[in-house]
Amino acid sequence: MTQAFKFCPLCATELAWVTQAEDGGDKSRLRCPACDFTHWNNPTPVLAAVIEIDGRILLARNAAWPGKMYALITGFMEAGETPQEGIAREIAEETALTTDALNLIGVYDFQRMNQIIIAYHAVCHGEVHLSPELVDFRMYAPEDLKCWPAGTGYALADWLRSRGHTPQFVEWARRDESAATSSSTDSE
Repeated sequence: MTQAFKFCPLCATELAWVTQAEDGGDKSRLRCPACDFTHWNNPTPVLAAVIEIDGRILLARNAAWPGKMYALITGFMEAGETPQEGIAREIAEETALTTDALNLIGVYDFQRMNQIIIAYHAVCHGEVHLSPELVDFRMYAPEDLKCWPAGTGYALADWLRSRGHTPQFVEWARRDESAATSSSTDSE
């Protein structure tokens, strides 16, 4: 996903696609013809957590998501914090849980959203109280988890493998199939 920058944030001149020599050769990027600002469009770091409470894994549903999809807790890293501080903050903000231990699972690309995901296994305690951006959560035994073939689903699969489980992946319906399913469900 390319950010929709149209104007230079320094001088307000309209940006243009300009090819210039860079370390790796010629590269076309949005650049300002007036002040030479370059919009690098680098991936945004996103933090994710496989949250474990008493041996069970918490998956949550975002209020903005259609259907009944449940996934890992995620959030953007903020300036001035380490990835570990950021995911502990996100866990506290979104679930009110306290993080006792964090271990890096891995780093995953999510090119569709121009993001890089830094995923952790978080051992937590406390009573779950969801933030307004989340509408529901479910607790799963690790062997009952289903992974999804994108972004954080691969982090969950790697965590399951590290615990001796063979990950099972859900199959997503193609967009045209899910639209047909939605309309038939809505009419009932």
